[in-house]
Amino acid sequence: MFDDGNLVSSAGLVPVMTLAEQTGLVRLLADKVRVTAPRIKSGAANPAPKLATLVAGMVAGADCIDDIDVLRGGGMKTLFNGVYAPSTVGTLLREFTFGHARQLESVLREHLVALCGRVDLLPGAAERVFIDIDSLLRPVYGHAKQGASYGHAKIAGKAILRKGLSPLATTISTPGSAPVIAGMRLRAGRANSGKGAGRMVASAISTARAAGAGGKILVRGDSAYGNRKVVQTCLRAGAQFSLVMTRNPAIDHALATIEDTAWTPVSYPGAVRDPDTGAWISDAEVAEIGYTAFASTKDRITARLIVRRVKDACYPDALFPVWRYHPFFTNTDLPVEEADITHRQHAIIETVFADLIDGPLAHIPSGRFGANSAWILCAAIAHNLLRAAGVLAGDRHTRARGSTLRRKIINVPARLARPQHRPILHLPTHWPWSKAWLALWHNTIGYSPPIPTTP
Repeated sequence: MFDDGNLVSSAGLVPVMTLAEQTGLVRLLADKVRVTAPRIKSGAANPAPKLATLVAGMVAGADCIDDIDVLRGGGMKTLFNGVYAPSTVGTLLREFTFGHARQLESVLREHLVALCGRVDLLPGAAERVFIDIDSLLRPVYGHAKQGASYGHAKIAGKAILRKGLSPLATTISTPGSAPVIAGMRLRAGRANSGKGAGRMVASAISTARAAGAGGKILVRGDSAYGNRKVVQTCLRAGAQFSLVMTRNPAIDHALATIEDTAWTPVSYPGAVRDPDTGAWISDAEVAEIGYTAFASTKDRITARLIVRRVKDACYPDALFPVWRYHPFFTNTDLPVEEADITHRQHAIIETVFADLIDGPLAHIPSGRFGANSAWILCAAIAHNLLRAAGVLAGDRHTRARGSTLRRKIINVPARLARPQHRPILHLPTHWPWSKAWLALWHNTIGYSPPIPTTP
C-alpha cells in the first residue's frame, strides 16, 4: 500500500542539493534569470526555485517534465522547501526565449566556477586543461517541435539524415578528471556542426581560466571545428589547438610530400612490440609535416600537420597496403606519437553525451524551442552537480557514470523520523556503498566554510 508519508525515495538529494546551495545555485538563478514580459504572469513568477526543482529532478533521474513529481512523494516535500509541481515548472519553461537561455547559460558557467572553488573537480588544472567541443543530434518525432529538421547523424558507422535538434557542447577536463560541461546551446537539427563554435570556445576558455586553469589549455575538435574562427579564437585567448582538418587539395598535396621513412608506428590498443627491434607492430602509423592553413586569407597560420594512417579494412588482401589518412592541425610541442594519442582522447566528450542521453536528454520534452534550450542547460547544471558529488563521495565515484552515481548515491531509500523533534534519515542496513554516501554527507552537511580573517 502507498500509505507511508515518511518514506524518502532519493535520500542522496539531501547532500547534493546542500552542495548546490553552498555553491550559490539558487542565488545565481535568482540574480540572472528574469522573465520581464511573460505570456502567463503567474508562470514566470519565482523562476529560481522552479529551476532548482527541475535540476533536483534531473539529478534524481527525471527525463521528462512529469518525472519531476518524484520530488513530491512521501517525505520529500518535508525535506525540501519550494518543491513545485511539474505543470508549474513546464509553464515557466515555455516562457523562455533565446535571451533567457543565454541568462541560464551564464548561470551554468558561474556555477561551474563556484563548484571548482568548492570541490577539486579539475585536479591538475594548474598544469594542463583540455577543452573539447562537439555536437550531437537528438531525434524528435511529430510536427510540433520548433526547430526540428533533418540533420546528418552517424549510426553504426553509416551516415543518415535524421529529424531532430542539435545541441552544441563544450567540456573541460584534465588528465586526472572526468569532464564537466562548460557550455551548451541548442540549435536546429539542420544547423552546421560548426555554427557558433568560435563563441562557444571563447566562453569555455574564459570559464576554464576562472575555474583555476593556470597552465596550458588545449582545444580539441573534429573536422567541423577545424576552421579559421576556432583557430583564431584559440590564438587570441592564448590557448593551443588540436583540430581535425577537412581533406582538400592543399591537404592532399601536403600528404603526398611525406616521405615513406617518416611514418612511425604508434602504440594503440592491440599493438605488440617486435621482440627483436622493440618497435611497435601496428596498423596505425603517424607522421608530421609543416603546413600553412588558410593560406589564401589574412588569417593564415603555419603549424604542425600530424597525420595518422591506418590500413583500409575494405582491402584486406591488397598486394600493397591501402591507407586511410586522418590529418589534424595543431600548435602543441608534444612528440608526434603523444600528440596523436592526446588528440584522439577528444572522444572523452562522448562519455558526457552518453551520460546525458542516459539521463535528462533521453527525451526533448517540449514543443517550444526556448523551453528545450532551458531544459538542456538545466541538464548540464545537473551533470556538473553529479560530478562534484562523485568527487566528494570519493573512491571510484570520482569518474563514475551519471547512472552509476544515481543508483549508488542518489536514489537511496530512507525513512524520515523525528525523535525529540530532531529529523533523522534511516537508510537501508548493509547498503553496499554506505561509506561513499556518508563521505558525501559529511563533506556537505558537515562542511564548515573557512571563517574570513579580520584585519
